[in-house]
Amino acid sequence: MSESDYIVSFKHFAETAQLIADTRSNSEKAEICAYYLKSLPDSANQKLAVRFFGEGAFAAIEKKRLSIGHKTIAEAACAFLELDYDYVFRACKTATGSSSEAIEKLMEAWPIGIQKRSPELHSLSEIAAFFVHLADIKSKEEKLRELHRLWSTLTPVEIKYAIRVMHQYSLRIGFEEKSILRAIASAFSQPLEDIRYAHMLTGSLEKTLERSGKDTLQEVQFSFFKPLAFMLASPLHTVQITDFSGFICEEKFDGMRCQAHIADGKVELFSRDLNPITESFPELQSFFLNRGLDQLILDGEIIVFKDDEILPFQLLQKRMGVKKPTKALLDEFPVAFIAYDILAEGKELLIKKTLSERKLYLETVSVTHKLPISLSYSVQTLDDVKSRFDIAREHGNEGLMLKRTDSSYEFGQRGNQWIKVKEPAGSLDTVLLYAHAGSGKRGGYYSDFTLGIRANHHKKNEEPYFVPIGKAYGGYTDDELRWLNKEIRGIILDRFGPTLGLKPQIVIELEFEEVQLNKRTKAGYTLRLPRFKAIRHDLSIYDVDNLDDVKKLYEAQLHRKRLKNFVEPFLIFPTA
Repeated sequence: MSESDYIVSFKHFAETAQLIADTRSNSEKAEICAYYLKSLPDSANQKLAVRFFGEGAFAAIEKKRLSIGHKTIAEAACAFLELDYDYVFRACKTATGSSSEAIEKLMEAWPIGIQKRSPELHSLSEIAAFFVHLADIKSKEEKLRELHRLWSTLTPVEIKYAIRVMHQYSLRIGFEEKSILRAIASAFSQPLEDIRYAHMLTGSLEKTLERSGKDTLQEVQFSFFKPLAFMLASPLHTVQITDFSGFICEEKFDGMRCQAHIADGKVELFSRDLNPITESFPELQSFFLNRGLDQLILDGEIIVFKDDEILPFQLLQKRMGVKKPTKALLDEFPVAFIAYDILAEGKELLIKKTLSERKLYLETVSVTHKLPISLSYSVQTLDDVKSRFDIAREHGNEGLMLKRTDSSYEFGQRGNQWIKVKEPAGSLDTVLLYAHAGSGKRGGYYSDFTLGIRANHHKKNEEPYFVPIGKAYGGYTDDELRWLNKEIRGIILDRFGPTLGLKPQIVIELEFEEVQLNKRTKAGYTLRLPRFKAIRHDLSIYDVDNLDDVKKLYEAQLHRKRLKNFVEPFLIFPTA
């Protein structure tokens, strides 16, 4: 094995990925990746590497997939290793907490797995070609044969990361897109902000890396139908603001964030995670086209709007993910789009202009084309904010958005330029069921927790039975986190890789933004953005809330009284 062959090999990639996974510091992870990228001899290999790190087997802009599920991969591994899925593999997966990691360990230790493999070096380009070949195969049986052929020539760690690359987007090594961009910036000595901007416009890690190498980041032009990263808001309690005179406020609608691209007689809608959602809302396509709009990118909210009333988000969920909604569904849950920002008009990208300037553009478009837009209100003091918040809640909306009038559109960023003002929808007394190891600044601690509620009513001599209701990643202090990590040592029931199964004992009061229906969970509900409110030392597991309590909260928010409104909190025009 020559050094040059190893440098461009998938083995080198997999071992680098494992090194990143074993490193706690985010900055060190980025530097490891930067060093690896600089070690590769050319742009072609570098582009494949960043694709595998951040996008998967195929570039995100290709919209191509392998169409091979986790269960199929697991069954393929069992067939290759000649072991039983239920009695052997399932137990190994439970122990490691990961299907791909279980396959890695079995390939490493299972005698048949050792006998069947004769590892050899494959270049990154050979692995990329294999993924293309696999995607073109229609037969499941033939796909499995090809997987077995590849696995017979890989080391266990290569097999693990080949599987993870196949499943797209995340290698689960605590190294996501923003860290990859940081690594590219370091590898090519380019300003990180220029890297982020180019990536937003191209939508491609590979193209961003290529332009970094050629020093042509400044030449990137935006185009329609490539979604731009959304500007994000910080909660009010996380920022220190006493003077609100530089802000305007808007009501925070009970809907779904959406980016609308309109150009050349075509409309495309994108969700906050930058996925296309156009097919789910066909009436919005017609709406935009009938308004005579062209060459615009709008940031706004999709809401269920019926009889001059914004209806609860839970009703919008019935439309989300439905690619071909029936006429009955369209009639029962009609939607509207409320614009509150404009990101491009004509060939001009407006994100570097101030919010005040962008609002002038948006208001002109609204008047000319009768486009619904959110109304803005001036605020000076915290009392003004509280007063507007109360009005927003009366309208049935979630709360307020505070926005600095001199702010540019900080794509993909969460700072103190946009601030959301909300109050918890409620709280529940829950019990700690699982603890998951943290990464980055929380490395060394169990910092992510799964909380449960009672699935049965407590009766005399009957132990309560708990089901998960949500995962919380914050709300506790540093001292509370240290206390939790000390206490859970004594109540560990199981270990699943980085996850601990715990004896139900520690009661946590959990607050959240809303209860959502979720038939895929044992509880039938999940909590949106749950967080610790308090560790309840005064309560026992017999005091934990039950499913009936969750159901009552759900129904209360669904039937919350709302004011009918036609002009406020947004300006909306007749559909005729």
